[in-house]
Amino acid sequence: MSDRIFFNQGRQISRRTMLRGAGVAMSLPWLSAMQRALASEAETQPPRRFVAMTLGLGLLGDNLNPKESGRGYTPSLYLKQVADLRDQFTVVSGSSHPEVKGGHRAEASILTAQPMGSGGQAKNSISLDQYMAKYLGHHTRFPSLVVSSRGSNSPSYTENGSMIPAEDSPSQLFTKLFIDDSPAEQKKQSQRLREGRSILDLVQDDSKRLARELGNGDKDRLDSYLTAVRDLENRLAASEAWATRPKPKVDAKKPIDIRNSSDFVGQQKLMTDMIRLALKTDSTRFITYHLGGSGGVVPLPGVNEGYHSLSHHGRDDEKLEQLALVESAIIAAWGEFLRDLASEDDNGRSLLDQTSVFLTSNLGNASSHDNRNMPVLLAGGGFQHGKHLAFDQKNNYPLPNLYVSLLQRFGFETDRFATGTGTMTGLELRG
Repeated sequence: MSDRIFFNQGRQISRRTMLRGAGVAMSLPWLSAMQRALASEAETQPPRRFVAMTLGLGLLGDNLNPKESGRGYTPSLYLKQVADLRDQFTVVSGSSHPEVKGGHRAEASILTAQPMGSGGQAKNSISLDQYMAKYLGHHTRFPSLVVSSRGSNSPSYTENGSMIPAEDSPSQLFTKLFIDDSPAEQKKQSQRLREGRSILDLVQDDSKRLARELGNGDKDRLDSYLTAVRDLENRLAASEAWATRPKPKVDAKKPIDIRNSSDFVGQQKLMTDMIRLALKTDSTRFITYHLGGSGGVVPLPGVNEGYHSLSHHGRDDEKLEQLALVESAIIAAWGEFLRDLASEDDNGRSLLDQTSVFLTSNLGNASSHDNRNMPVLLAGGGFQHGKHLAFDQKNNYPLPNLYVSLLQRFGFETDRFATGTGTMTGLELRG
């Protein structure tokens, strides 16, 4: 690759010079998850929250989606696990992300709705959770949290398309949320943040000198970059303030991580309990939890084959029967999480009323690696629930429209997100 790049005036600028600035720009998305410094106007409404739970191996549509649409549906096999919560969630079938393909690779597109190409080489865009956190995450110590059941993979992506690594240890997450750092560690964190700000000052000076050599179009792009740098400096300053502020205290012991990597449901329950504590203490308002696909045998009665193998069932009756046991347990644990949120008071409302809990997967059919007909459940958040929104299984409805509905619920004045061009048909706010 050439070491020169050309601008519209024909001037040559060293690629290394730009990469020096871009090196910081590439880290912007990771740092953009840091606390913003500029305080906004005091909140006049109880805060709204968002939890995205994403499954790596999907859910069997035949067992999840009711046969009838609307409010009068008969609960499916899986929804029988949460029949008492019927009025607290909406089932959506026949939806997916337009043009998104690639089977497992489409995990990267779950919250961005960005087509990644058959080889997964396309540049990703910002995910829904990070878009929310960018503008609304400045009220809490952690603008967002990204966690997983196992490993660092996540569906959370920054503005420049970089994946945000997930935390997969509930015990380490507990420490991060609720155990104060030592004075020495607080001092070290503050120093690192100050150093980061001084580096940004240097890059900003270099960028200003570079601007004199650019055409108008490139000057505009560079000005946008400098604006992002200034915004980041503000967030770094606020992060320094949080470093010395005491963390909330909770009436809970530090959890012990589950060492059995195949205990998928046990890990789910433990991590969602940490998520509940994070929301209850207002440590953050935007959380993404990726439940990847365990390859081992989930320790449940009647299950003797690995979860990943069961998800690629090929319509084998015995595998389908065992998979239903695993997925029923996943939905049951999801229901426990909703009940826990419903039991927590949040400024006179239940925490579930103030939290939109979104469950989905990139795989509508894991056995054939099909990304159409994604499983979708949306709970809480002040929407009118108790319905099955059944769209066309062959000509899917654009799921990004649901993302637009969520953004508008959070006060964003927009009718677009990715390929979404309006709010989801049939999904309405509670009166």
